[in-house]
Formats: sequence, structure tokens, C-alpha cells
Amino acid sequence: MNPMKQAPRKLLSSLCSKCLCGKKIFLFFIMILNNLVLETKLQRKKTPFMANINENYLKLKAGYLFPEIGRRVRAYSEANPDKRIIRLGIGDVTLPLSKSIVEAMKKAADDMSTSQGFHGYGPEQGYDFLISKIIENDFKPRGVDIGIDEVFVSDGSKCDSGNIQEIFSTDAKIAVTDPVYPVYVDTNVMAGRTGEAGEDGRYKNIIYMPCKAENNFQPDFPTEKPDLIYLCYPNNPTGMVATKERLTEWVAYAKKNDAIILFDAAYEAFIQDDSIPHSIFEIPGAKEVAMEFRSFSKTAGFTGLRCAYIVIPKELKGKTKSGEAVSINTLWNRRHSTKFNGVSYVTQKGAEACFSEEGKKEIKANVKYYMENAAMIQKGLNEAGFETFGGNNAPYIWLRTPKGKTSWEFFDFLLQKAQIVGTPGSGFGPAGEGYFRLSAFGKREDVEEALKRIKALS
Repeated sequence: MNPMKQAPRKLLSSLCSKCLCGKKIFLFFIMILNNLVLETKLQRKKTPFMANINENYLKLKAGYLFPEIGRRVRAYSEANPDKRIIRLGIGDVTLPLSKSIVEAMKKAADDMSTSQGFHGYGPEQGYDFLISKIIENDFKPRGVDIGIDEVFVSDGSKCDSGNIQEIFSTDAKIAVTDPVYPVYVDTNVMAGRTGEAGEDGRYKNIIYMPCKAENNFQPDFPTEKPDLIYLCYPNNPTGMVATKERLTEWVAYAKKNDAIILFDAAYEAFIQDDSIPHSIFEIPGAKEVAMEFRSFSKTAGFTGLRCAYIVIPKELKGKTKSGEAVSINTLWNRRHSTKFNGVSYVTQKGAEACFSEEGKKEIKANVKYYMENAAMIQKGLNEAGFETFGGNNAPYIWLRTPKGKTSWEFFDFLLQKAQIVGTPGSGFGPAGEGYFRLSAFGKREDVEEALKRIKALS
């Protein structure tokens, strides 16, 4: 028998031989002790001794948009293995890496095999050989002067646009277009800047700027003061663009309200209209109120390689609670250096090749191919009776769903009846309900086949 269990019995026996009063006191003591032990056991079952979680993650809606699309597609494919599915949903590219990029990466890999050419940890901000080419080709021709220490090379604009919020206060008020790229919203929910999502899908404490056909998908300026404004042009998902006049108004609005614009220009290479700015820094004064995200993913086919960059001018300032001005460039450099080891040497050599004369020609051909797809999709949808938007300066076509069908109902309809995968507009925000996005990044033969199937449904 356990000695610990024997001890109370011995004590009880001793008390019994001395006095009845002592026995009663001891039994009362044992009863209290047993109750405490039982309560502790129950409490342990309810709340194990584990680390507390970040409960802001529990505010997130059921699932990130694209994994949910993948789940539905997998379920359909498993149930219908004989059906060929055409994917025009997620904006992944289909053209292979161009010759100049592959050759540059092969050479860089050969460099790594020698003691003289080996590269270990590189600069977290990126190698100067790539940054200098970015400045010379992406900004100088547009009259924009960018310093080499204002460019930060990364593994993707998704990461940059999601991580940038870390350097701002958790009580910062954000403004987003609606519909919107989900990363902007979800990362701020995770950080604790929002309340719960309402029945309409909008999170409390976020300023939503609806973009619909009625306002030509151009958001009105917020009446409530924002601290951070997310803008994406050419826009994902609507495919619309912002004129120089409109961006000038946004810069003036940001200055007036002491706000910072987070400008996502990942699709700027697809702009066909010469009057449309490719960079917000083409607007006078923008360096004081904006940063810009760029990517090699869609133009050079780097979705699997991962390389992008963010431009943060030294003129851009934030402030402490006491009102002291602080450099956003310095803060991001500190965060970037702490949490990121840099893009690989081989990958950056591939990115550098994008700016060679041959590389420029190859990328221009890629863009032309995808924009021809966009024109075909738009024309085919219009012929099938759909109302479409975008597609002229962006690789996305935004269309109204047929009357009586929600965005997700139309997704299921296209998948089940035509084996075509698109993206439900409501997945980008409440104002996206009743709309649907198709991507022009598919293979030409798939685009042609998809249009045949869609026309057969009408």
C-alpha cells in the first residue's frame, strides 16, 4: 500500500484512541482535502498547463481563400477522376523560365561549386548587383530617383505585404479596398488590429472602401481617418488601374491625414496604357507618404523561385506615441535583418538576368502572351453574355456572376458543369459578392478550351 495513503489511517487510529473530538476534526480535514484534490483534477482536465495562444487567429474566417478552392477542387477531382480540370483561378504562371534566366542561374550554381565563387550568407537586403539593376531599369526611366539602401530584396510580395504591418502600432487603423487581396486583411487580424468579423464578413476596426461597377471600382476616400492605406494597382482582383490624377489625389489625401500608403505594384509590367503610372513614386511627394511592393513572380515566372522587393524611401516617417518622428526605412531594415537571411545568390543572379537585353525581350514576350490570353477571355465571356471588367492593363478578368448565383455558387457551377476553376469574388471581401475572377496565366490551349466550355453552357 502507498505510504502516503497509510499516513492518514495511522493518524486516524491514533486520534480514535485518544478522543472522539479529534476524530471528527480529522475527518472534516480529510473531506476538505479530498474536495481540493478533486477540484484540481477537474481543472486540469479543462485547462491543461500549456502555453496561451494568440487568440486573434481565432477571429479568422473558416479558411484562407485559395486553400478552400484547393479543397473543393480536390474533392471534385477524386469523385470524378476522368474529368480534365482547367485551372484559371489562382494567379500562378504557366510559361517556363526564360533561357537567359536559366543560363544565369546555371552559371551562378557553377560559381557556387568553386572556392572563389562560393557565396554563403549574403546581405539580407539583397546583393548590390541586383539592386542597382532594379533602380536603373524599373525607376530611373520613369524619372524616379531611388537610393540603393531604399530597396530590400525578399522572397515575395505576399511576404512583404503581410510582414510590413509588424513595424506599426497594433492600434493603427487600416483602410483596404473591398474586394481586396486577403493577405492585407488577414495579417492585420492576426496582429490584433481588428475586432471580430460581422455577419457581412467585415472585421470591426477596419475601414472598408467598396469598389463596385457603380463607382468604376475606384474607392472613395475614407471619411474616417486611417493610419495605413492598402492600394493595389493594377488591381488584384478587379484588374482595374489608377490614373495619374487619382494617385495624385491619394498622395494628397495621405499627406493631409498623416497616413502611409502601402502600394502593391506587383502587376505593373502588364500595364498597356502609357498614361497609367507604373509606380506611385511617379507622383510628386509620394516618397513622403508611400512605400511600394514589386515582384518577379508574374513577369519572369518566379512563383516557384521566390524573389521580390520592397522600396521604402528614407523620407517616409512614422511616429512614436509621444510624437517623435521615426524612419520607416530604418525600422524595416531592422526587422528584415532580424527575421530574414536573404534570397539565395543563385536566385538573385536569375533575377538580375531579367534586366539584360535578352531578358527584357523574353519578359516582354511573356507579358504579351498572358495579355493575349486576357483579351481572349474577355472577348469570349462577352460573347457568352457575361459583363466583364479589367483585363486591359492586368492579367485578371473580373465578371458579374449570372443572376441568382452567389460567387461560390458560380464557382461550384463552373467546376461541376464545365470543369473550370476560377476564384469567387466574395473570397476577396463582401463587396466581391456577385463577382468572379478569371486569371490569364493559363496555357493558351487551356484558355481556348475553357471558353468553348463556357459558351456551351450559355
